[in-house]
Amino acid sequence: MSFNKIISPIKKDLDSVDVVIKNSLHSDITIVNQIANHIIQSGGKRMRPILHLLLSGLSGEISQINYNIAAILELIHTATLLHDDVVDQSTKRRNITSANIVFGNSASVLVGDFIYSRSFQMMSEINNMDVMKLLSDTTNAISEGEILQLLNIHNPNIDEQEYFKVIEFKTAKLFEVCGSLAATINNNEKKISQCAKIGRNFGIIFQLTDDILDYSGEAINIGKNLGADLTEGKITLPLIYALEKSNKSQQVTIKKAIKEGGINNLSDVMQVIEETNAIKSVENKSLIYLNEIKSLLDSFEESSYKKTVMELAEFSVDRKN
Repeated sequence: MSFNKIISPIKKDLDSVDVVIKNSLHSDITIVNQIANHIIQSGGKRMRPILHLLLSGLSGEISQINYNIAAILELIHTATLLHDDVVDQSTKRRNITSANIVFGNSASVLVGDFIYSRSFQMMSEINNMDVMKLLSDTTNAISEGEILQLLNIHNPNIDEQEYFKVIEFKTAKLFEVCGSLAATINNNEKKISQCAKIGRNFGIIFQLTDDILDYSGEAINIGKNLGADLTEGKITLPLIYALEKSNKSQQVTIKKAIKEGGINNLSDVMQVIEETNAIKSVENKSLIYLNEIKSLLDSFEESSYKKTVMELAEFSVDRKN
């Protein structure tokens, strides 16, 4: 099933979220509008707003406040993308030239700060301390995850536990808060934990699929250069599993590539990944989290929201971009 078909039950809600995003990013400073529009309109799936809306429907109802929260979640994510691309010296994002290349690093960082601060303005307007605490704790965790990832650059000795600590903070936390906020706004205390866990597992699946696509996708589909993580000296789960299953010669190849970064060793590393069947191992790991989502959903009554959450999770495991 196509992505657009899966999310069709909440298409009108998503349109309402887009209106909030567009209105919230308006500035009298031209370059702010230019950079914000450049990245917001670059073809992102809006996965975090989508998950928040679905889990809101699952735990109660979708209302205007959910549109505002969904927009805040997307703004936080957008700000992290602007900052990430500067830190990673990226040249492409979603198949278009990244904002740091078009507008420069300084402008991208500062507009990222503007988008972050605008999201906190919107949080304060909601006037709910539970919402403020959840979102502020989450943004702090994301920053810690980014720092941890930076510290791990060019380090081939990162193990699976350390890797998951990074993605729990950097990626899964924002998905997790999509769920906890949904149940919190609906005053459904009994479902806060389940919704948060669904979001967390969803975020881990999403990151694992990104890691897989970096070594097995096609640049035109994934919207960035193949092997981008290796180029930046980042060790992800396919490499961790390849190292565990490889012989000494293959280990030397991978460790050398991680230490040096760049693309010179990419073809050799991809050959080791293929020979060790590392991609399949990561796919199997994703299925564990997918099955956990299915188990968590069993505690909810049947509904179109429940069905769509499961379809979206399955799509995220199998997606090609």
